[in-house]
Amino acid sequence: MNNSVENRFFAIVCGALLVFVAPLFVLFLFLSSERAEKEIKDHISVLLVANAQALAKPLWDLDEDSVTQISATTVAEGAVVRVNVRDISGQLDVTQSTIPKSYKGELESISHSIVYTTVDGTKNLGAITVYYPKLGLFDGLKHEEIVFISIFIFAVLTVFGTALIGNRIFVIQPLMRLTHAIEATRQLGSRHHVDWQSNDEMGRLAQSFNEMQIKLAREETELKLAHRRATDTYNLTPAMLFSLDCDDGIAAVSDYWLAATGYARTDVIGRKFESLILPESREKYGRRKVNRSDNAARLDVTVKFSCKDERVMDVLILESTATQDGLALSVMTDVTDLKQSEDRNLRQAITDHLTGLLNRQGFETALDAKINEADLRKRELACLFIDLDRFKWINDNLGHAAGDEALCELVSRLQSRMSPGDIAARLGGDEFAVLLLAEDAEARAIEMSALISEIFHAPFVGDARLSASIGIAIYPRQAANASELLLKSDMAMYAKKRDGKNGAQIFDNSMMDDSRRRAEFESYIENGLNEDWFEAHLQPIVNIEDRSIAGFEALMRLHHPHKGVLPPADIIDVAEETGSIIRIGNRIMEKAIANLARISRIDGMQNTYIAINFSPLQFEPGLPMRIAGLLSRYDIRPERVVVEITEAVLMDDNPEIRTIINEICRFGCRIALDDFGTGYSSLSYINRFPVNIIKIDQSFTRAVNDASVDVRRKSRMLVESITTLSHKMNCTVIAEGIETEDECATLRAMGLDHGQGYLFHRPQHPDILLETLNKLSHQETGPVAHAI
Repeated sequence: MNNSVENRFFAIVCGALLVFVAPLFVLFLFLSSERAEKEIKDHISVLLVANAQALAKPLWDLDEDSVTQISATTVAEGAVVRVNVRDISGQLDVTQSTIPKSYKGELESISHSIVYTTVDGTKNLGAITVYYPKLGLFDGLKHEEIVFISIFIFAVLTVFGTALIGNRIFVIQPLMRLTHAIEATRQLGSRHHVDWQSNDEMGRLAQSFNEMQIKLAREETELKLAHRRATDTYNLTPAMLFSLDCDDGIAAVSDYWLAATGYARTDVIGRKFESLILPESREKYGRRKVNRSDNAARLDVTVKFSCKDERVMDVLILESTATQDGLALSVMTDVTDLKQSEDRNLRQAITDHLTGLLNRQGFETALDAKINEADLRKRELACLFIDLDRFKWINDNLGHAAGDEALCELVSRLQSRMSPGDIAARLGGDEFAVLLLAEDAEARAIEMSALISEIFHAPFVGDARLSASIGIAIYPRQAANASELLLKSDMAMYAKKRDGKNGAQIFDNSMMDDSRRRAEFESYIENGLNEDWFEAHLQPIVNIEDRSIAGFEALMRLHHPHKGVLPPADIIDVAEETGSIIRIGNRIMEKAIANLARISRIDGMQNTYIAINFSPLQFEPGLPMRIAGLLSRYDIRPERVVVEITEAVLMDDNPEIRTIINEICRFGCRIALDDFGTGYSSLSYINRFPVNIIKIDQSFTRAVNDASVDVRRKSRMLVESITTLSHKMNCTVIAEGIETEDECATLRAMGLDHGQGYLFHRPQHPDILLETLNKLSHQETGPVAHAI
């Protein structure tokens, strides 16, 4: 096998000799043989002619001796080996031969007729036949040719030998060395070089091979180093690395993986990875490949892993989708602490930090679960929506710490009355919810509502008294899903709030009608603000003595283009809930002041004022500047504007609102306390706030002439006391809702200053009012008075 190249070279050279040199050599021998044969034939032909002439006379004379002698002379020629002479008659047949008996070769013959010329002409006497050996390829060679052929053969052999030697020296030897280097590299593993230096192709080949070996040795060293580093990285990286085959069998694990799990390498190699996972997590682990997307670079799954010492770890497994040699690299991370932290965070996320109950998020999740349970168990689910009454008073008067203490005490009392399976949650602030699962959820809800009401019999922190408004909705009787159940219980709670608080209310469909009606009002309010449907109707306020007009109260009205004027109380209730009362109030305030400017152009109306009702929500820091800007625009003196407020503005004693009211007073506007005598009204408000006008509520106005003597006496005593004290404090007193002359006479006798009511004037559109005032101003020379 090692001499295959040399043998091929030898075969190629021999083939070249056979193909090119041998045919030329044979052709040369063939031509030489033909030439020699031609020369022999020419010589024998001449010899035959001569001998035929010499034999004519003896043959004519039948002189056998002479014929024999001449034949012997002919045989003596070098080329002739046999001579045969015979006459035509057959009397004479002489043969002479020099052929040895051992000669086996072929003979060539040439014959010539023997002719004798006589008087009668030419006579054919017989024939002489000469035999000579048949020439071979080499028989015709001359000495010079033999020498030439010898030289030629020597030259060919020399070239052939030189080629073989040169091939061995310059080709075979370097190839053998190259082969030996390759075999040594293959068998010994080390990179061997070829010890051969020359400037020819073999030298360049050896040099290239040596350079390649150097490069391969360097790369092999780098690969070994990289492999060692990869192995070290795989084993020493502080991460639990492992490799899986296509059947999820463990093919390799890192040292850190073994140290973290407690297993030995022999315990796990070849083992199915899922056998190390707890049974409840195996299905999840098996689905990791089913649920992956096609272009995902990795798979991730969190399962419970069983360690050697029977510890259970929550592990996050990240598995590469790319494989190498059929193996996929995975990393396993212990997330036990993280899972516990997530569980804690989840509990914190769904738990109210103050009371320990579920918060809104947790309640919504529990509500969904309870609805599913109700469906499975064929039961009803009651949702109790609880809102505390007067809880804000505790925060504002006793502080937020007291409020938190009261909430915790409330939850403690509530939980003592709940049954196993009941769920309570704090939805935010002073709002709570309770879920009750029962066959008759309504009866259970009413029972629980009674228990909740008992909670408030005992006072809370600081002897504070609380109550609760409770809304109840039943699934699936009144609600089809969780959001609807919560919404309807909330609606029932607000219905109870509006009905007087402190008690329970079960949802009914009329609440939906009320909700839709309120939604319609919201739409009317928004469209009214955008389309300018709001108007400031005016009701005059008169001097109770002479009934001359002292001022006007601006009353908000929403004039719907199709429904006409909508009830203002409903509009105000919805607007205060949605916060749009601020925009409405600003719109009414601007229109009222603009109307006052128009009224001021009428004779006798230059000193009248405009009273504007303000919601508590309107007392924003920018309110004084807004009022000042409007008065400046319409050239109205500040004292001609009266800001009417209710006890709701003053009751909380908000420092910010106090500052705004004081700023309005410093600017020159007056303050009127509206509906005085109702709710928690107190004369201390007159002392603590810069009040200029007291408006006595119309309920007192009607009661001063009540049919009941006792009611009439007490009402007159209260009105007279309020009037006296108000006058002592330099406040003007106005009676609201005067509808009869008797009421007017009684109030006038008590010393009230002004009156307002249907007896004098009804609220009117400013255009109509202006038209009427203009007519009266031309009829009377004094102040405008009497009914309009």
